[in-house]
Amino acid sequence: MSHHDVLGAVILARNGDRTECYQHPVTQKPGSTASTPLGEVQAFQLGQYLRNLYLDSDSSSYIRGIHSDLVDLHEVAVRVKVGGEGAAVFDSATALLQGLFPPNPNHRITLANETTVMAPLNGYQYIPVETVEPSNDRSLEPWTDCPAFEKHVSKVHASSEFKAVAKKAQPFFNSLKDFAFGRELSLENMYNVYDFVSSQLVHNKTYAHRLPPTFIEQARGFADYRENAVYSDSAMGGIGNIASRTALSSILKALQRIAFNGDPLQLMVIETTYQPFISFFHQADVIKLHPELQAIPDFGSAIAIELRRAPPPDARDFLRFKFRNGTTEDFHTIHVFNHREDIPLTEFIYRLENSVINSNREWAQACSTSSVDAAREMIGLPESATTGSAMADVSIGVFLALIVMLLMFVAAKAVRRRRAVRLAGPEESLSAVPSESGVQKAALRY
Repeated sequence: MSHHDVLGAVILARNGDRTECYQHPVTQKPGSTASTPLGEVQAFQLGQYLRNLYLDSDSSSYIRGIHSDLVDLHEVAVRVKVGGEGAAVFDSATALLQGLFPPNPNHRITLANETTVMAPLNGYQYIPVETVEPSNDRSLEPWTDCPAFEKHVSKVHASSEFKAVAKKAQPFFNSLKDFAFGRELSLENMYNVYDFVSSQLVHNKTYAHRLPPTFIEQARGFADYRENAVYSDSAMGGIGNIASRTALSSILKALQRIAFNGDPLQLMVIETTYQPFISFFHQADVIKLHPELQAIPDFGSAIAIELRRAPPPDARDFLRFKFRNGTTEDFHTIHVFNHREDIPLTEFIYRLENSVINSNREWAQACSTSSVDAAREMIGLPESATTGSAMADVSIGVFLALIVMLLMFVAAKAVRRRRAVRLAGPEESLSAVPSESGVQKAALRY
């Protein structure tokens, strides 16, 4: 991997520590939560780490030509998920940017009357961010209000493998009862159980002194299994990978902008929650070489995608992927699509382009279950039911579709309420990376 020149990078960052967050086991809709000082420190440390890696001219990964002291808003773009866990994610993004571009006394201006004014807090740098609300942009929270994803979650819960693991977990659930404080102890609800236990372990001294050894490790193991099963899919373009299929729209567009010599963008930061990490590792076949990544990333984790230019005479651009789990380790290189080295940007785009969701309309289509599947469920046919004849299967499919159309006509309002997905502006692109003018948008707290 002799591609030394780093032209830019895209950072996918997970929020820092926050208060307990409950999310529905099937719809995955989260409740409210708030960041903690610990979470803000974790995000700030990530920002400092990224600064030392990409903005220090002595670093081997220094982004060539980027303004490192005073931020150039044309070179940096930030997108922040403000759906589930919105407040905690927004605060983490703010803290990360404080570490990435700390206050600088040179952040000052001389007025016409020759008075010099320094920005508050000894030159604090205010960096605008683009907040991504799921009500009008599904790129950073595509799994909620998605009937097809809910169906996928239900199928995971009903699978024989899941039931076998649930049976194996039952003795642990029995032992954990006194430490769950009335929470449902089931594998379906395992994320919420783990989130409660881990939150109490960090923030509640009495609880931390009482929790038996290995309990947090067991809770984490079962939560990792459940979340990995839910936010993954055997098919690259499967509904289980929807978390990364939409996030990759922003990532690919940012990489293309960085690669274009006429565009000033050099650094893109996407602050989000844990779900896209798991899906991306599956969608890009990372888990084949790194099976340990089939798990929930720790608070403050990050994936860095570096755009590196090959030395002459090769004029191609290559991507190097790095992952940092939490704030206690360094980035280590991971490999996508079984590559043992950097992958050409064009190959990466080619492999993914048919699975990436690029607009609200494509998201809505992916989230809607087909009429044939709905009809099969209504009359009790298994999903893979077949007559053995292709012509007969087509005829049955048409017949079932007609049945569904009739049922939809009779109960249109009820069906619309049940299947409705929140969507504003379905024709709009999901994740257009802010342009030079768009990046001036003021940051608002969610």
